[in-house]
Amino acid sequence: MPDGAPGQVPDPTSARRSDGRCPDSTEPGGIPRVLTTFDVTNITVGAIVGADIYVASAITAGLLGPASLLAWVAAGVLATLLALTLAECARIVPSVGGPYAYVSRAFGPLPGFLAGWSMWIAEMTAMPVFAIAFTAYLGHFVALDDFSTHAVRVGFLVVLTLVNVVSVRTAGRVNDALTLLKLTPLFLLVVLGLGYAVLHLDATRDRLTPFAPFGFAEFPTALMLIFWAYVGFELSTVPAAEVRDPRRTIPRGIWVGMVIVTSFYLVTNFVVSAVVPYEELMGSNTPLILAGTAIFGATGAAVMAAGAMVSVSGSDESDMLGASRLAYAMAADGLLPHGLASLHRRFRTPHVALIAQGTIAAALSFVDVLSTLISFAVVNLAFSFLLCAAALWQFQHGHPTELTDVARRGHSFRGRATRMLPVLAVAICVGLLAAASTRQQLAALAVLLAGLVVYFAAAPKRAHESAGAWLHDRERVLARLARRRMRFLGGPVGWSRGHRTPPRRPRG
Repeated sequence: MPDGAPGQVPDPTSARRSDGRCPDSTEPGGIPRVLTTFDVTNITVGAIVGADIYVASAITAGLLGPASLLAWVAAGVLATLLALTLAECARIVPSVGGPYAYVSRAFGPLPGFLAGWSMWIAEMTAMPVFAIAFTAYLGHFVALDDFSTHAVRVGFLVVLTLVNVVSVRTAGRVNDALTLLKLTPLFLLVVLGLGYAVLHLDATRDRLTPFAPFGFAEFPTALMLIFWAYVGFELSTVPAAEVRDPRRTIPRGIWVGMVIVTSFYLVTNFVVSAVVPYEELMGSNTPLILAGTAIFGATGAAVMAAGAMVSVSGSDESDMLGASRLAYAMAADGLLPHGLASLHRRFRTPHVALIAQGTIAAALSFVDVLSTLISFAVVNLAFSFLLCAAALWQFQHGHPTELTDVARRGHSFRGRATRMLPVLAVAICVGLLAAASTRQQLAALAVLLAGLVVYFAAAPKRAHESAGAWLHDRERVLARLARRRMRFLGGPVGWSRGHRTPPRRPRG
């Protein structure tokens, strides 16, 4: 399919020089390279740190106790490897659309749609999590009954949806202000909490022992839930055309950013575990209020509750903004119903996509169990990242094309490390999928099948063409694998019943 065809992501290599490198900012027509390692690091930290820390601490404390600190470290390492995998994809395919663009370029519109669909579903599932957390922290100031609780959740989502519909500029300004405000309470908690823990060493030791009161049987479940707190790193895979020396800058910035985030999360959760007994955390939806109360008293509780509400609002506003643009891009390519690509006549925003995802999020906000929503979001994200890892493998090992030439010519890491990234990423994603319950796996499968129905209904002609091309390509892949297997074993090996691998053509 030629570049620019419907459903095809534009070829990023068209902006590259004949030697495979992106044009420098000094070359005619080159996009100015202004983003440095410091900028990429800030993007990584800002995209990840948010409302998640206000929610996940209590859930994992009930599964592992103080040993949940180990799960926070492990989740940070796994998230870093996935972030670097997406960074490598961004270097090869510096296109708008993220996972949707990478997978589309590697395998075609159908797998690309599945990656984008899973990502969109995950983002919509996360929206009501923030609404539930907002209501829980609001309850510190105002007593809410069941009706009021659900009304506030829906109203929270409606207000943020309207902010995004009215103006992109307004939404951006609101997000900037919330970003500046959301980190201040966390820094106060960390600095003063560490001092509190040091001054009360005996009490701190008592709260951290036994370290693993429930054992480690629930470690995979806790790891999956904590992984959600690191989600957002996909936003840091900025287009290579805007970064100075992207082959080094993007991985370095992401690596530094993930180290900062992991360290910050670890210290924050250490403070929470050191000042609040895990027995109290187990039954709470507002763990940082408990920590603020222990350190500052009633004033600390109020500060942490207000900070949580600001942080939750900022995270959900960003989530809505990004998810609506993903739906808009896929609808504009004919892979989702065309109405989702409609722009408001006055505000020029994708109001249909915003209203659709806001409505779905409002319906999901009636689910009171946070862990259920978080786990379902992680399952869908893991599937999307799994396809991205497969796309990176295709770029590195597929048939020679401009993209595979770019992938092989310059690596973000040296030696075999880059080649191992897609393998490690696939293993991580499979592990996250396996950690989910059978009910969550079946629910994700049902949503995936629903996506296929939407895909074939939205673009029936293109869907049948792309599906046929994809199935035809599988035959070619099997034949190539058989040839590799033959070379490895030193003799011909049949790859399916009634077929044999063709003999190797003699050289010369």
